[in-house]
Amino acid sequence: MQQVRAFNRAVAERIGTLDDHFLGRGRPYGESRLLWEIGLDGAEVRELRTRLGLDSGYVSRVLRALERGRLVRVVPSGSDRRVRRVRLTAAGRRERAELDRRSDEVAWSFLEPLGSGQREALMRAMAEVERLLLPSMVEFAVEDPASPDARWCLEQYFAELNTRFDSGFDPTRGIPAEPQELVAPHGAFVIARLRGRPIGCGALKFHGKAPAELKRMWLAPEARGLGVGRRLLAQLERHARSAGVRVVHLETNRSLHEAIALYRSSGYREVARFNDEPYAHHWFEKRLG
Repeated sequence: MQQVRAFNRAVAERIGTLDDHFLGRGRPYGESRLLWEIGLDGAEVRELRTRLGLDSGYVSRVLRALERGRLVRVVPSGSDRRVRRVRLTAAGRRERAELDRRSDEVAWSFLEPLGSGQREALMRAMAEVERLLLPSMVEFAVEDPASPDARWCLEQYFAELNTRFDSGFDPTRGIPAEPQELVAPHGAFVIARLRGRPIGCGALKFHGKAPAELKRMWLAPEARGLGVGRRLLAQLERHARSAGVRVVHLETNRSLHEAIALYRSSGYREVARFNDEPYAHHWFEKRLG
C-alpha cells in the first residue's frame, strides 16, 4: 500500500495536479481536464460525468467557471431540452490547443533527461501500469436487459459466437434467454462498464429451488486478460446467492477455450449433459457456498 501511495504522490507532483495554475494557464487541473474531455465535437454533460466518475455538483461548478471564462457553451441537446450538451467556443478551442502543446512539453520533460534505452523502459512501464489500472476502474451493475447498452453487448456476443463456432451461431436455435426472463424475480442481467462504456455482460435465469442458469457471458476483447471476466463471474454468483440459489449450471462451446478455463479455475466442475443446447459441448455445475 505504501508503494502505491508513494507512486500516486510522485505522479501527481510531477504532472502538476497540485497547482491551481495547471500548465501555467491560471486554472486548476479539473477545469483543464474537462476542456480536453469535451473535445472538438462537444459532449453531453451526463456523458462527461459518467466518463470521469464525477458528481453532478462538481461538474456543474467547473462548467460554470469555464462559461464565465467564455471557453464553453452549455446548450440543450437536440429535441430533448432536459439533456445538456457542452461545446467549446472559439476561445475554448484555442485554449485546448494550447493545453495540448504544453502537455506535450511536460511529456517530453519526462523523457528528455533519459537515454534511449531508459526512454523505452519508461514507456513500456507506463503502458503496463495503465493496463493494470484498468480493472480497478471497471464497475458492475444489474441493468435492464432491454436497454440499448444491453442490446449492444448481446449483439457483440452473438457476432463473436458466429465467427468462433464451427457451424456459426443462430440465437433463435439455442435455449432462449429473453429480456423478460432476465429481470427480477426471474433473473438478472449484469453489465460491466469502463469509463461509463459497456465492456461486458452476463445473465442469470432463476428456476426456484432448481439450479440457476448462467447465460450470455461476454467480455470485450480489449478487456480480456485483466481478471475482469473472473470478477464479472463473481458478481453473477453473488446475485445468485442473494436470490437463494445454491447451484449454478452453465453450458459452453468447445471453441471458447478461455471461458472453459475460467469456469474450471473458478470452481465449476464438468458434469453430464443436462439440457439440449445445440451449440454446447461442455456442461458445468457449481455449488455456491
